[in-house]
Amino acid sequence: MNKKTIEDIDVTGKRVLVRVDFNVPQDDSGAITDDRRITSALPTIQYLLRKGAAVILCSHLGRPKGKVSAKYSLAPVAQHLSELLIGAPVTLVAATAADPLGIAEAGAKAAPGAVVLLENTRFSEAEERNDPALSEALAGLADVYVNDAFGAAHRAHASTEGVAHVMKSDGKPAVAGFLMRKELDFLGGAIAEPARPFVAILGGAKVKDKIPVIESLLPKLDTLLIGGGMAYTFYK
Repeated sequence: MNKKTIEDIDVTGKRVLVRVDFNVPQDDSGAITDDRRITSALPTIQYLLRKGAAVILCSHLGRPKGKVSAKYSLAPVAQHLSELLIGAPVTLVAATAADPLGIAEAGAKAAPGAVVLLENTRFSEAEERNDPALSEALAGLADVYVNDAFGAAHRAHASTEGVAHVMKSDGKPAVAGFLMRKELDFLGGAIAEPARPFVAILGGAKVKDKIPVIESLLPKLDTLLIGGGMAYTFYK
């Protein structure tokens, strides 16, 4: 992979902002029903903790539409992550009307060897607008930015694209985490030197987003299988 990762830079004792994908499914009581997205981020978090970094995590959850909502709070995620990171409790900052992600509190509580979790990035409507002010506020938290949210990396939001540009302009490193490296290595190998027959399965509901992917893959594939919600569009 031709992307720098956290192993390619010095993170010892640094304040590191990590964009993770903790958009996990929950039942009606708020209990997490599948924690794979959380466990997948553990190698990156644990590596940073071993290096004595101050780890500041940020993620979206659901679609709160730019408003603070108890339903979409990352509190269950913080509790579950604390249980997984034995000996490293996770502090979830409080969301306020003036500071829906709790950025100011996160800056005050970030310390070497500690894990701080910002509230849902989508509590601020500035997130999906890729607002420069939010990007700058996030970048101001850290010496290093790490994107380990493969499932959200395609979105040009403040916590993904925006903050990375600000970090670069400020002369601070923006690199990939271990999960991002794993996913890119796997996909790169699968597409560059695929085993035959090469079959791709695509699903989901957002057909518009999938069309460029389909057009890119078609020349390389032996078979393309369409499922999920987008199958109805092709059926029609």
